Formats: sequence, structure tokens, C-alpha cells
Amino acid sequence: MRALIWNGKEDIRCETVPDPTIQDGRDAIIKVSACAICGSDLHLMGGFVPTMEQGDVLGHECMGEVVEVGKENNKLKIGDRVVVPFTICCGECRQCKWGNWSACERTNPNGEMQAKVYGYPLAGLFGYSHITGGFPGGQAQYVRVPYADVGPIKVPDSLTDEQVLFLSDIFPTAFMAAEHCEITPEDTIAVWGCGPVGVLAVKSCFMLGAKRVIAIDTIPERLALAREAGAETIDYADGDLQAKILEMTHGQGPDAVIEAVGLESHGASTIAGAISSVMSHTVSLERPFALNQAILACRPGGIVSLPGVFAGPTGPINMGAFMQKGLTMKTGQTHMQRYMKPLLERIEKGEIDPSFIISHRANSLEDGPELYKTFRDKKDKCTKVVLRPNG
Repeated sequence: MRALIWNGKEDIRCETVPDPTIQDGRDAIIKVSACAICGSDLHLMGGFVPTMEQGDVLGHECMGEVVEVGKENNKLKIGDRVVVPFTICCGECRQCKWGNWSACERTNPNGEMQAKVYGYPLAGLFGYSHITGGFPGGQAQYVRVPYADVGPIKVPDSLTDEQVLFLSDIFPTAFMAAEHCEITPEDTIAVWGCGPVGVLAVKSCFMLGAKRVIAIDTIPERLALAREAGAETIDYADGDLQAKILEMTHGQGPDAVIEAVGLESHGASTIAGAISSVMSHTVSLERPFALNQAILACRPGGIVSLPGVFAGPTGPINMGAFMQKGLTMKTGQTHMQRYMKPLLERIEKGEIDPSFIISHRANSLEDGPELYKTFRDKKDKCTKVVLRPNG
């Protein structure tokens, strides 16, 4: 089959790789009808995440048709149309039973390696380095889904691939970020980063009842999408951001802030030299610009919601402002199984069509390497890329 693979820093290729096979009775094989390039994939492209290996198949946002099912899997059948979450969860460990799906204790075969960095093993992830399990990703014509009796959800034929594809990651991620804000009807929420997660977070805040959302970025097409989603916008390059936020909120500040930037993939060349054999110094100490801006802007007693991805030690962070203002931070990889079905219902009811963020489409993986560059460089007004691996 054809797949997008990591061949080294800044070197994404479309190559022929072996077809996946059933390895466990709970597995399923999916013929991928649609997949997407995620902003966090750019961290892999840039060489900022260690434990990638040459030939690793990329991608963690995908959906498609079930073409083979393990003998112990009673949930799926051949022909089912499913969306696959980016996390791999067993459904049986204590964390899964508690609803902390992204902290699954069993699905990462490299959990011992991961525990050296984070203290404990966490859920395996598709297409995102060997520290998260080394699972081949979904930017491919076919993908093996472990524990497929837990993760994938069936989707109705009445909805298009583009309407439901983002249930695989960024829509639940954005919604969880908004939910972490504990929104009440009079709340103003500020969102840093108007990429796909940030813009869907704007929509999610309004769905949860926010009165106002202020979105911060500097890329014109991203700010335009945020305005389309209902936000008031600020170009942070225009001057004193804190002063502008205070002006817009009459000196009160936002009740909660969402930092949807995380480890910026641009201008982070200092990271590569800081990586050890596992991950002891993954992030340079100059990265958390957006996080510090968000902490400063949040009103005293407010909430900092952090869906932006960080991989390792980060700083300096303004913990003085965080502590003195009595802020609360909520973060984490998305607990996908909490959100996929409820958000599917919202799509079915017409409350949201997440496909509005898509700017670029391709009917072949062959275009993938170039589209990675277009997305990374924000060329051609690129906001989100969707690929159809099988045409």
C-alpha cells in the first residue's frame, strides 16, 4: 500500500509499505477513505519529537471502511464506516474505567520508555513516535486499529467524510478545552491560536454558552476563520496584547483562556540539540510565549485550559502570576471516548459542520509531502489539509 512516511527531519515521503495485518483478535483493518494533516504532525516533520524512526507511517486523524476484523472483535463488522480516535485504549484498565481514556495503562508497548519521561505509561497513539507505541498511522491506504472494539465509532451514511473526520482528534480536543473552562452564560473566553483546534474551540465555547470569545493570532486567514466562527479577533503583532485585551473586556479580563498553540513548530531549532537518548530535554526554555500571554491575560481566579501540545520540560513559565492570581490549569491529551458520540450527535443535529476549516484537499497521498510543506509554511492560505488515500 501507499503511505506517508517519516524519512528524517523535513523529509516526508509517499512510499510503498507492507499492508497491515490482523495481529490480535481485537484488531480491525480499515481502508482509509479520508485522513488529515494535524498541526502536531508538523512537530514530527521538524524533528522536534524524539524516538521517530525512518519509515514510520504518519497520521492520527483518519476514518474509513472496515475490511477485516479480528475473531474476538464483536463490535465491528466488515463494511462498517468508522472514525478512528487518535488514542488507543483498552477499555479495561483503571484509567479507562475512570474515564481517563488518554491515560490508558495497557496500550503502549513502549510504556517503560514513556514512564522514564512522564512517570507512568500513557495510551498508545497512532503515528506519533515510538515513545507513544510506534503504531503505524492513518495517512495510508490501510491502517491496523488495535483494540478496535473500544475506539472507533460508526458514523451514518447521511454525513460526509469531511463532516465527521475531525471526530478523530481536533473537534473533541477543542471541545474538551472549552469544557475545561467551566463556561457560564456571561463568560468571556480568550483563545490563543486560530489553527484548526483554536477555531473549533471558538465554536465549542459558543456551543457551551459563552457570551463572548476573543481569538488571538496573526495569520490573516486564521483570524478570518475565527471571525467566521463568531469570535472577536486580535492580531497580536499589532501592539500591546494585554492592553488590547483589557480594553476589550473593560478592564475585567477573560474569565478563562485557552492556549491552543503549545510547542510552536516554527523557530524552534534549538530543540534538536537538547534531545537526550529518551527525552530529557525535549523543549527549549524559550517556547511558552502563548502560554505566558494567556496566564497574564486571565482574570484572577480564572481558568487556563491547555490543549496545546507540549512534549517535555518547558520554561520559563510565569508561575508567579499563575499562583498570585489563584488560577487553575486544566490540560491533557483528549479523552476521546467521552466526546466522540456526543459530538457526532451535535453534527447530526446541524449544530456544527467542522468541515468549514478545510482549505486544501487531495485525492492522492502522492500530494501529501508537498501539502505538508504548504501547511507548515502557511502558504496558499492553508488552514487544514484533507487527503483521500484511495482516491
